[in-house]
Amino acid sequence: MTAVVSVKHPDPRFEGQTKTKLDNQDANRATAKVTNDEVPLYFDKNLEVLKTVISCAEKAAKIRKAEEKAKTNLLTKQKFSFDSNGKLANCESRDASQCEIFIVEGDSAGGSAKTARNRATQAILPLRGKILNVEKARLDKIYGNAEIKAMITAFGTGIHEDFDISKLRYHKIIIMTDADVDGAHISTLLLTFLYRFMPDLIKEGYVYLAQPPLYKIEKNKKVWYAYSDEQLNNILTEIGRDGNNKIQRYKGLGEMDAEQLWETTMDPERRILKRVIMDDETSSEIDLTFTTLMGDKVEPRREFIEANAKYVKNLDV
Repeated sequence: MTAVVSVKHPDPRFEGQTKTKLDNQDANRATAKVTNDEVPLYFDKNLEVLKTVISCAEKAAKIRKAEEKAKTNLLTKQKFSFDSNGKLANCESRDASQCEIFIVEGDSAGGSAKTARNRATQAILPLRGKILNVEKARLDKIYGNAEIKAMITAFGTGIHEDFDISKLRYHKIIIMTDADVDGAHISTLLLTFLYRFMPDLIKEGYVYLAQPPLYKIEKNKKVWYAYSDEQLNNILTEIGRDGNNKIQRYKGLGEMDAEQLWETTMDPERRILKRVIMDDETSSEIDLTFTTLMGDKVEPRREFIEANAKYVKNLDV
């Protein structure tokens, strides 16, 4: 139920720079008087509406209670579960500036990554399938999601008002997913979670996207890796296009063995990482993008897709 009270004031003052709230005390008193007088009269004449409002209030109270319980359970478990996190293959070092954690799509790729990694400084956290879309979910569902709980526990920072970046255990959080549409979707879901619940990790430059190769080219016992169709064409032009070329298109990280995964995606000397960045100037635009693309309103998302479809490159169909 929404009630609109129109107020015209000769000398309006607003609260804060955004000017979203009228700050005049006389206007506040006048509005309160109208509301206090008229709302009870309205409910007296509309008992079914009153029952609906009470029902919504009770439902909201139950949701808040469930969210608080889920958050309390999560924070309590964090104190005890870091080294006993069954999903996490932690690194040996405790120097956060030297440590990095790979958030890996799937158990298969997670197994290869655990074998390939440098155990001294690289931790592996495999995720099973796509995580919850936090843009649409209630807080109690988010706090209760196994994959999200595993990340919160591993990072060590807490979330929301309990967030403390000084407790971060890894100064590189690397999202490593397949180089296809599903992988891009999983990366977007992970970035949505980090942006909504741990934005300082992005602001401080701790979040990265791994860039696995799209192609493996073999010829005369030599191997090349291509990270785009353009790079593939350049390599083929350089080595010659003939029947001796053996080209493999990687559909997922699980197709690479541990040695290949290390050589192409995990080795700090040879890998390609993209740092995820944001600043105060672009935060409103980023916020709108996440709301549009990941929120529960279909129409803005459809309009965005229709307006930007012509710019799509490397479409995976």
